Amino acid sequence: MQTTRLNRGVKITVLGMFANILLAAGKMVAGILGHSYALVADAVESIADVFSSMVVWRAMIVAEEPADAEHPYGHGKAEPIAAGIVSTMLLLASGGIAFTAITALRIPREQPPQLFTLIVLVAVILVKEILFRVVVREAGAIDSAAMRADAWHHRSDAITSLAAGIGITVALVGGKGYESADAIAALAAACIIAYNGWQLLASSLNELMDIAPKPEVVQAIRDVALSVVGVSGIEKCIVRKSGHLFWVEMHVEVDPQMTVIAAHDIAHSVKDKIRESNASVGDVLIHVEPAGQKTLRN
Repeated sequence: MQTTRLNRGVKITVLGMFANILLAAGKMVAGILGHSYALVADAVESIADVFSSMVVWRAMIVAEEPADAEHPYGHGKAEPIAAGIVSTMLLLASGGIAFTAITALRIPREQPPQLFTLIVLVAVILVKEILFRVVVREAGAIDSAAMRADAWHHRSDAITSLAAGIGITVALVGGKGYESADAIAALAAACIIAYNGWQLLASSLNELMDIAPKPEVVQAIRDVALSVVGVSGIEKCIVRKSGHLFWVEMHVEVDPQMTVIAAHDIAHSVKDKIRESNASVGDVLIHVEPAGQKTLRN
């Protein structure tokens, strides 16, 4: 399963990387020749996408490495770390686009953007939106925070391209006095990208800080444990996420008169049944408690 997950993730990430290289080169040339600040800024965004895809590609490989003595819980945290890096790059890209747009607004422009730049932008928007949908679908299928952030990098590129297209259209239709419309559009796009970057960064930081999964995930695990014969109750159930896997810590209540061997067998049954019911559970640590007896614990 892990090999399949890695192959799927790497394949889509590398596809996006090469697409970004071609798009960045095309937009940069078209932006310079077509006198469009927004298109040049859009090309910078695509260049950032190339580096973010490289980060995601490496993170997915590291995340699939097995646990070792130094990393007993595996290397799954590599993915939210990569998601944080990509999100930060989105924020930096938005700042760079905003700076370029503000600089462009302060410089008088004699030539409006050229009409052919619109054709380039339409093609870019179509390609990037397709990439976004493909990558976000795969990210959901294999539950990858890093790929999800990379998908939104594609969407942010589509947003900047759309904004540039609107700005260029206004400049061409409006004529004299509207030459800087594409720079204003680029500034608006930078704000949208910054918002999405912050949302993704907050999500990746939450995962790094072991935020609890959705209540229904925890409840499903508790229900499975309670269905095992011999389990009287669940005193505690803590679930955290590392990469695409869940790690469970659980206090299971059993008959206080039960032998250690019998309690041990029940604990193993609980662990096995939870892992069978949810392929995303990496491991389950179970502590056995005597039912109906309250003890002092730290």
